[in-house]
Amino acid sequence: MKHSKLTALIFIALILGVIAGHFAPDFAVKMKPLAVIFLRMVKMIIAPLLFATLVIGIAGHGSANRLGKIGLKTIVYFEIVTTLALIIGLTMANIFKPGIGFVTGKTLHAIHMQEAGLMAAAQAHTSVSEMVTTIFPTSIIDAMAQGNLLQIVVFSIFFALAMIAVGEKSKPVIDVLNSVSQIMFKFTEYVMYFAPVGIFGAIASTVGANGLSVLKSYFKIIGALYTALAVFVILVLVIACKLVKISFRNLIRALQEPAILAFTTASSEAAFPKAMDIMERFGVPKNIVGFVMPTGYTFNLDGSTLYLAMAVIFSSQIVGINLDINQQIVIMLALMLTSKGIAGVPRVSLIVLAGTLASFNIPILGVAILLGIDQILDMGRTTVNLIGNCVATVVVARWEKAFDYDKMNEFVKLSKEESLTSDIKNKLRGNKDEQ
Repeated sequence: MKHSKLTALIFIALILGVIAGHFAPDFAVKMKPLAVIFLRMVKMIIAPLLFATLVIGIAGHGSANRLGKIGLKTIVYFEIVTTLALIIGLTMANIFKPGIGFVTGKTLHAIHMQEAGLMAAAQAHTSVSEMVTTIFPTSIIDAMAQGNLLQIVVFSIFFALAMIAVGEKSKPVIDVLNSVSQIMFKFTEYVMYFAPVGIFGAIASTVGANGLSVLKSYFKIIGALYTALAVFVILVLVIACKLVKISFRNLIRALQEPAILAFTTASSEAAFPKAMDIMERFGVPKNIVGFVMPTGYTFNLDGSTLYLAMAVIFSSQIVGINLDINQQIVIMLALMLTSKGIAGVPRVSLIVLAGTLASFNIPILGVAILLGIDQILDMGRTTVNLIGNCVATVVVARWEKAFDYDKMNEFVKLSKEESLTSDIKNKLRGNKDEQ
């Protein structure tokens, strides 16, 4: 299936999902299994693909010194960008004040029931020592079975460092993992054929269950978050691309398919394999993509970090707590640590938010309120997570003077030709219909 054709089908599925959810809500809610099946198909790809690409990405550098150099640059970039995301999130929250005068139609009883459940879930995340301990797996098989990306990353790093130390004797393993990586990318291509069906099910069931009216009740917080995300993209990601002399427009055009997947499914995992494949074809060396992208999904979730900053202010405002600038700075520093444990899957940000609020003795009523629209909020922040990590691979590649501009220009040219061919076919089809 051609890239442009799949993109068109995804858009059609998105529109049909909204229509079905609005006009036939009972039918639409029953379509949820289609979305669940698609996400399960994607999740079965993640563990082997992540392990293979990360090990190749690290071991492919050939030496621990070179790896350390790229790793240091990657972490420096991640910290700068996530700090800017927190600053923008706090600033926009103070400007929009989304929690002031907020009214919700939910009963207090229902909210407090949700609050109790979230508080219980948050307790396990309030201990920093426990959070650090849990990133080290007792079994890589268990980590893969549970889909714990952070544990897989830790195991993969140690495995790759051991391969570097062994030297030439590890070459057969590298060859096997290279083959596994290529097979999993082809596997991903097959799974993507099911994307339009899965997206239809996800959007239809969401709209069918909540209705379009949910947007009116929560317009202020939704508008504030999406505005903040747009500001972050313009002020940080666009400027980052300009600094390394890469066209942000061309990058977005290349990423349109995984970006739509991330937006409609609200899951970074759904777009992760496709995005990695595209960044390699866009001109980023395979070893850098294999290291930066998986690491970014643990340490560089820009959209989720920005959302957490806004959500903390929102949660304090709705209960009448006025946080001064010093308190907000302390919370920002705390979020710089707690946000690193966010996995690229739906709803986990709410648990991190609940834990952060509990740490500062702020009632988590806001978490229960946000739960009702988290699907809509998650769609935006997940898309920015994806784009932010792709920009990171480009920046690190340029920093290492390893970016292939010829490959990028060829990819952009082919994309434009595909788009033009698709437009011509559509026009010819339209002319035939008129005749």
